[in-house]
Amino acid sequence: MAFQPVAEPSAANEEIVRKVGKARERILEEIGRIVVGQSEVIEFILTAVFSGGHCLLTGVPGLAKTLIVRSLSEMLELDFSRIQFTPDLMPSDIIGTEILEEERATGKREFHFLKGPVFANLILADEINRTPPKTQSALLQAMQEYHVTTCGQTFSLDPPFFVLATQNPIESQGTYQLPEAQLDRFMFNLKIDYLPEEEEVKVVQNTTSTQNVQLNTILSKEDLLKCQELVRSVPVSDAVARYAVQLAAATRPTADNKLDFVKRWVTWGAGLRGGQQTILGAKAWALLHGRYHVSTDEVRRLAIPAMRHRVITNYFAESEGIDSDTVIRRVIEAIPEPRSGIR
Repeated sequence: MAFQPVAEPSAANEEIVRKVGKARERILEEIGRIVVGQSEVIEFILTAVFSGGHCLLTGVPGLAKTLIVRSLSEMLELDFSRIQFTPDLMPSDIIGTEILEEERATGKREFHFLKGPVFANLILADEINRTPPKTQSALLQAMQEYHVTTCGQTFSLDPPFFVLATQNPIESQGTYQLPEAQLDRFMFNLKIDYLPEEEEVKVVQNTTSTQNVQLNTILSKEDLLKCQELVRSVPVSDAVARYAVQLAAATRPTADNKLDFVKRWVTWGAGLRGGQQTILGAKAWALLHGRYHVSTDEVRRLAIPAMRHRVITNYFAESEGIDSDTVIRRVIEAIPEPRSGIR
């Protein structure tokens, strides 16, 4: 039985927990009217959004990645901005640039900053790996510090702020590998796969008909910000937090690591953010499912999307058909959970 810490929310928080759980159900029901399948991916995205984190969506074209992101922006009343990443995209195309304007009355000329598409609540960075690292890095400060610096000035980004980026995993021509520093900014790396046949038939029927679905607003920006604050307040026991840290540490091929398969297959393991993002996501997942505590069940569920882009496998792993997901699953099997009953 998974260990669960004792935690009693206040009466006010209990009501908010119930509302968050109902909001999740309504969002899934509403988005299900326009997006067929992908329910697990949508839940992970919701977990990141309620945590204030960013997501990297990896999948081939045509799997509704853009549709999911745009639909969420409508249901959560978020300002939406799409950036199509291309090889010739410049940092100023993302952040903005200064332009010289002349006042008609006085003839005086002054520089004014014209904000770029990064100044929105929800950013869809479409095919982020198609632009060089120099342009990719334009998002680093925004994703980490929630403000951008350009032309000697610093501009704050209005909360909430999320970056949901997509990349095609099968193409190599005309793409650039995301630097580790960029990857580490993403809370989750979510893999989107093809739908089962019945769901794919439904997609074909829906998208070739005259249906035009209008989505309803589920939460306002203010409600979402309150939910993010509540996520941070969800208690986690030392035992559960230690378990998440142990999972992250076990992916590192250090000399004192007792897992031989990690030393054989891994070049670089999950850093500090691996444990941090797993616990933060576990808090949001628990809250979205109507619970005001975190158990090891949530930690195990979120460990793979939170760490798969932080575990770098080597040539030996590639030659044996081993990917980072396999390594993390083996780590989860090898690291024992906290003993039931620990308080």
